[in-house]
Amino acid sequence: MKDGIHPNYREVLFHDVSNDFKFITRSTIQTREKAEFEGKEYPLVKIEVSAESHPFYTGKHKIVDTAGRVEKFRQKFGKVGSKTSVAN
Repeated sequence: MKDGIHPNYREVLFHDVSNDFKFITRSTIQTREKAEFEGKEYPLVKIEVSAESHPFYTGKHKIVDTAGRVEKFRQKFGKVGSKTSVAN
């Protein structure tokens, strides 16, 4: 294999912020944050959904706060370029 052309493949700590679950796996993802886990420091990636919190795997329905995105967009940009009317 050639040197210098492959991404840095290393252990990374993933943190599911919805239920405070943490797990380590190997990845090439670039991160700026670091965190300590089980006495060792790892690059940190924060995620909103993992197998520990996803309704398909847990069998429980959780509400993820995504409401209001369309309303925020319409407040910011109004009707500029919109092909649909705003429902009242």
